[in-house]
Amino acid sequence: MIRALLTASLLLALSLPALADVTPFPAAFLTKDIPVEGVTMHVRVGGKGPAVVLLHGFGDTGDMWAPLAADLAKDHTLVVPDLRGMGLSSIPDSGFDKKTQAGDIRGVLAALGIEHSVVIGHDIGTMVAFAYAARYPQLTDRLVVMDAPVPGITPWNEIVRSPMLWHFDFGGPDAERLVAGRERIYLDRFWNEFAGDPSKVDEATRQHYAKLYARPGAMHAAFAQFRSIRQDAVDNEATMKNRLKMPVLAIGGEKSFGNNEAIVMRNAADKVTEVVIPGAGHWLMEEAPTATIRAIRDFIAQ
Repeated sequence: MIRALLTASLLLALSLPALADVTPFPAAFLTKDIPVEGVTMHVRVGGKGPAVVLLHGFGDTGDMWAPLAADLAKDHTLVVPDLRGMGLSSIPDSGFDKKTQAGDIRGVLAALGIEHSVVIGHDIGTMVAFAYAARYPQLTDRLVVMDAPVPGITPWNEIVRSPMLWHFDFGGPDAERLVAGRERIYLDRFWNEFAGDPSKVDEATRQHYAKLYARPGAMHAAFAQFRSIRQDAVDNEATMKNRLKMPVLAIGGEKSFGNNEAIVMRNAADKVTEVVIPGAGHWLMEEAPTATIRAIRDFIAQ
């Protein structure tokens, strides 16, 4: 079954002109397919200087980071993977807990000869970025987390009760049958309800990601990202015996997670800088790229 899905995914990847980035990465960026344990990671690499890793979330792929990558590439090396099972990375049977995915990112960086890095995540990418910093603190120079809770970190038990987060437990064969062929409808729910201004997630962006999430097996993997969150909470609670010591930037959209991002991170890290992006909802790179890029660049430059 998985071999058939991978074959179908490869055939789709070969037809990529129809799936060009909404905002393209700079022409000098390279794309690489890097095998790590249990998965092949699709990665964009470009720029020169200290390394920065950009980790996307659900409803996006690594393509979301093109504006930030173009800015930071002036003086940094950018590594921008699609998470396991998402975008153009391969779709494995398992390994969607964020501790395992942190290992994916470590494998990508090792293959590129990179040790230290700044790690930046949004949405599910925030959860992977946190797991990476907790698992590899000696290799994480700075951490940026954007508009998402971190499973197991206070006040997780209150946050997870929000009815807006029903999708955390949505999945399984029947859920996949419901969404099959209706990926765009399902994704519109997130782009509309979590945005400060849904029009900022424009039609071209929606069509682009809907095509990628309609790949064979892609929604199965996306559901698995969320359904692993209970295990992520257990893993993160265990890591909190040692608080994060690297500087952390916690960014929230004013109309979404807001200052809760910093509240969460202050329960896990010693040096937290708080930024709330005015007027923005969850989709910070789509809704407020200029303000978000400025906040990240200022933090990295400190």
